[in-house]
Amino acid sequence: MSNWPNSAGKRLLSLMLLAGLLGAASSCGTDYANLPTFSAERKLLQVVVEVPAGTNHLQYFDPATQEFRAMHRAGLEQVVEYLPCPGNQGFIPGTRAAGSELPMQSLVLAETQAQGTIMEVLPLALLTLDDNGTLKNIVVTTPARPSQQILPKVESWQDLTRQYPSVREAVRQWYQHQGRAGEIRIVSWKDERAAEQAVKGAM
Repeated sequence: MSNWPNSAGKRLLSLMLLAGLLGAASSCGTDYANLPTFSAERKLLQVVVEVPAGTNHLQYFDPATQEFRAMHRAGLEQVVEYLPCPGNQGFIPGTRAAGSELPMQSLVLAETQAQGTIMEVLPLALLTLDDNGTLKNIVVTTPARPSQQILPKVESWQDLTRQYPSVREAVRQWYQHQGRAGEIRIVSWKDERAAEQAVKGAM
């Protein structure tokens, strides 16, 4: 049986070892289901990205399998027939949405982040939807880290509506297009204080 040249063999072994290490790391990844609602060091609200900005495929984190799975509606994989997601849609760990086994949802207004990214955020608003008779709260947020912010000097609902009034319409359209015409309607928009209270009530 012939042998590979030493240099090629070493490179192959190195690649195999690296692949094995990466596989081991991914198999014992972050325990998203048991993350705290607020970060340990800075005590800031946390969001786990499920749907990166710029995609139309809805996904959610399944704590039972520790995997991200495709969202389904009416038995079909849910792909939003509209422009891509205007932010990073995700969940707030350590919370439970009213009437659901799933955690409370958030939309982080920032450049695209990889699925599974944990972001520290600042609440800007509370959007309440009526989805076929079920009320759903969405906490609209901005990254706490200035380097990740794409809406400079926006720290409140008032800042957002005054400086970027069109954001509200873009977010409304994104969520309403997640259902058929008339299935999802906007109930209300409230400020950052209401968002903070809603999070605390869902913990």
